Amino acid sequence: MNPDELQNLDTNAGLPEGGLPSEATAAVNPLEPEVGAIATTDTATTDTADRIEAGLLDAVPDGAVAPLALSDSSASAVRPSSPEGETHEVEAIAQRIARLQQQEAQLKRDVADLQTAYNRLVREQMPEAQLALGRLVTEGLGDLEQRRQTLQLSVEQLERRQERIRAEMRSTFAGSSQDVAIRIQGFKDYLVGSLQDLVVAAEELKLAAPAPPPEVKRPASREREEEAIAPQFAEQGFQEQNRQIRKLLDLYRTSPDYYGAAWQLRRTFEPIHAERVGNWFFAQGGKGALRTMGSRLQNILVASTVISILRKVYGPRVRTLILADSPERLGEWRRGLQDCLGISRSDFGSDQGVVLFEAPEPLAQRADRLVKQKQLPLIIMDESEDVVNLSLLQFPLWLAFASDPAKPMMY
Repeated sequence: MNPDELQNLDTNAGLPEGGLPSEATAAVNPLEPEVGAIATTDTATTDTADRIEAGLLDAVPDGAVAPLALSDSSASAVRPSSPEGETHEVEAIAQRIARLQQQEAQLKRDVADLQTAYNRLVREQMPEAQLALGRLVTEGLGDLEQRRQTLQLSVEQLERRQERIRAEMRSTFAGSSQDVAIRIQGFKDYLVGSLQDLVVAAEELKLAAPAPPPEVKRPASREREEEAIAPQFAEQGFQEQNRQIRKLLDLYRTSPDYYGAAWQLRRTFEPIHAERVGNWFFAQGGKGALRTMGSRLQNILVASTVISILRKVYGPRVRTLILADSPERLGEWRRGLQDCLGISRSDFGSDQGVVLFEAPEPLAQRADRLVKQKQLPLIIMDESEDVVNLSLLQFPLWLAFASDPAKPMMY
């Protein structure tokens, strides 16, 4: 107990005003030296602890954990009661501080070593990583550039091929005839629609029946001319025409004229050709099919001979109607007839000597109009026509080329 506690105890005891009895005072007084010694020791210990604590705070470096401050009661509990214990405690605290400082220094050295190792690794691996990344980017760019060049080359090749095909279509007969066929088909559709409208309008008109014309006796020469519109070469009444046809066949075979007039055969005429033409005139009567010669050019030569002979016999009243299923084949017929008969493009047309058709229906309509106009239609069907339209068989002259299984057609 310190003197203050003793004083408080003495003050708060509630003793009488006269104080302690003499016996109590005598009992307390002998303790006064011991109490003073304890108070002195307690004060010294408190000062020493304060100095140690202040030293600890001064000795703790920056970044280290500061020691916990002891409360008065805890300090009073751990304060030694003798100078030897105080010295021992100070030494223990100093040793602990030294160990902590050593650990701090060791940790700083470890951190510095790790930082140095990290920097060294970064310096060593960064160039390699940059080099590998640069090589990867270079390879990727090279691959992309190669693919771009390949695609560009393919595009250029396709563009050149497209231009070549367009040039061929513009320059060749196939491309030109295709364009012409498209235009003709459009014009045909327009004409069909117009004619249908015209027929409807004509049916709606109410016209009076015309008076019958007076009968006029026609001369015999006119009757013979109209009879000749439907020739029958195999009958006896056409002996003069038969002799004329045989004479022309012999002339074409023995004395070809390569620079003759138009509509005259200008090519070499072989006996096999003469046999086919004579068979069509005399055995089939100008109506029938002949076996193909093996190529379209040979068929055109036979047809040109028939056209030339009929033009010699009946004159310009003969109108040739060619039927083939494509513009290309019609183009071959046009060029072949020009070459064999010495005619020009002006001889081809709806009102000219030769007309080209792709379908049998308009050909039959054209032939019917020619018959009504007292003309002589000659229908020639290409070998490509596998099926013969029956409406074509009603006309007086028609020639069809039938395919030969043993000799396929050469296009």
